[in-house]
Amino acid sequence: MSQHSSQRRTVVALIDVGSNPFEVACLTEVLGIDRPEIGGLLYDVRLCARGPTVTMRQGLFAMTGVASLSALQHADTVIVPNRPDTAAPHHPDVLRAIARAHDRGSRMIGMCTGAFTLAEAGVLNGRRVTMHWQWAEEFRARYPHVCVDDAVLFVDDGDVLTSAGSAAALDLALHVVRRDHGAEIGAAVARRLVFPGHRPGGQRQFIERPIPTEAESPLTAALRWAEHHATGPISVADIAARAAMSPATLHRRFRAELGCTPIQWLTTVRVEHARRLLERTDLSVDQVADQSGLGTAANLRNRLAEHTGLTPTAYRRTFAA
Repeated sequence: MSQHSSQRRTVVALIDVGSNPFEVACLTEVLGIDRPEIGGLLYDVRLCARGPTVTMRQGLFAMTGVASLSALQHADTVIVPNRPDTAAPHHPDVLRAIARAHDRGSRMIGMCTGAFTLAEAGVLNGRRVTMHWQWAEEFRARYPHVCVDDAVLFVDDGDVLTSAGSAAALDLALHVVRRDHGAEIGAAVARRLVFPGHRPGGQRQFIERPIPTEAESPLTAALRWAEHHATGPISVADIAARAAMSPATLHRRFRAELGCTPIQWLTTVRVEHARRLLERTDLSVDQVADQSGLGTAANLRNRLAEHTGLTPTAYRRTFAA
């Protein structure tokens, strides 16, 4: 039996006519694949639709044999993938099923224009969301009571999470794994996907490309060095020297290639290390702060709260092995 079976959550993705297959593939790959190296399945993932056959985006193919909308009655998490035709209204049965799941306490996840579906179902009023910047103004005009941040990769608003454009579906799915199962499991899944493990939701959408390969950028070797030495007293100037750049040039390259500043990236790496220490050791909060490179317990508490919404004690209680 999987070590996660006692805590495995049911995730149901609601597939509608025109849904984007990329987001569906992302969520099944990250959340639904059996991974023996980390103890097996993390989630019980199911797909559902209003009918037994649903045509995907541009009629590329049709999905058959998916569950009915009744599957949402048992969902701990409901995921609504991207659907490019934002103007087409959803069937009332779909909207009612989403609203009932939300009223029952299901966590809701909208991938890109999936936020339109959640808003149409009436579950986003007063909430903060994101989506691809291309759709933000249309969304604001239609749903003025929802706060839209169209510059970030994803938004975690507690029981409502939303992601930006297509690739951000991977970022959000990995964030969900880290939030539910801890940094160690999240990092293991990211490694299997050969996907950057340090792209927090606050990074900007306007990213030209993910973490570059060594052939593409002189940053790569410096990033590897900085990640290895992040728990020590290194600075932005140290990273710049390693990359043979001025600090100003380093900032420009980080913005263009990673969508964040060097200090934001370095802080994220240190927080990830602190999360592992909280999960796997009995070190005190002061010791975790020191050994992760965050310095003080107060800084650890502030940075961990920004990334996870939890105090060190609460994080350890939730995710300790």
